[in-house]
Amino acid sequence: MIRRTAAAVAATAAVALTAAGCEGGAIGQNTALSNGQSFVSGTGTTYFAVGTRPRAPDISGKTLTGSRLRLSDYRGSVVVLNFWGSWCAPCRAEAPDLAALASRYRSQGVRFLGIDIQDEPSSAEAFMHTFRITYPSLNDPADEIALSFRKTVPPSAIPTTLVIDRKGRIAARIVGGATYDGLRSLILRLLGGHAAAAAGASQ
Repeated sequence: MIRRTAAAVAATAAVALTAAGCEGGAIGQNTALSNGQSFVSGTGTTYFAVGTRPRAPDISGKTLTGSRLRLSDYRGSVVVLNFWGSWCAPCRAEAPDLAALASRYRSQGVRFLGIDIQDEPSSAEAFMHTFRITYPSLNDPADEIALSFRKTVPPSAIPTTLVIDRKGRIAARIVGGATYDGLRSLILRLLGGHAAAAAGASQ
């Protein structure tokens, strides 16, 4: 009876994680239930108030085009960090909105960076071409970069998006697919009232 109960709990957790996004590699499989690494399952947006924001690890690696990039290169900018994979249907659904927001807010100092999880470079490049994504993505075939966040605000599923403030601290997390309006509101919140007013006047 105990074994059957444990199996049922594990199966329920797996279904919940899949609903949140796409299961994939360590990000999809390392949950609090399976290994106690404090991975969080579920969907939705969490905003962290100033003073409670965990510092983002200074990840680095090679982009899909072969250049070296470090997250701290973007210090002083609002950064949108998106964990994705070309094999993931929710990632494909959110991609046009991410591309549009990246283009819209680049002039205001917002930088987008992708972390491509468990993917073939050719598939990832085709994905970026299809959805006209011009911002860089780090290649993370073994989830090593993604797992750097396990002690702060770890992604629990693909896609997951983190919004990082100008001081390099995680201000918000979206578990599951991001929407244009939802992510835009977080960006404007970090840019401040002046940017929000300017954006509203331009509509």
